[in-house]
Amino acid sequence: MSLLLLTSALFCLGLYGVLTRHDLVALLASVEVMLGAGTIQLAAFSTTLIATGTSAASAASGQGYTLAILVLAAAEAAIGLALLVVLVRSGRTRTDQIEEVRG
Repeated sequence: MSLLLLTSALFCLGLYGVLTRHDLVALLASVEVMLGAGTIQLAAFSTTLIATGTSAASAASGQGYTLAILVLAAAEAAIGLALLVVLVRSGRTRTDQIEEVRG
């Protein structure tokens, strides 16, 4: 139960950061916090399934989803940082300065 509250608090913290920040670095960090909270929650549910004696296949699927989310988070961070480098080079680092993405 306490892990559920912790991950809910982390997700809400990340959501607050996404909704209130205009700096791209803070925005990316907030999205990563939200994704991390979801990953922790999946791992916790998988551990709970193992502890309650549920079939190993369903517990392993939770761990597989967790691993897939970690891989997607790494890809998202790489793409986000690459876009951030391009925007910093053009002199635009706030979300209200970005109007469109071109070639």
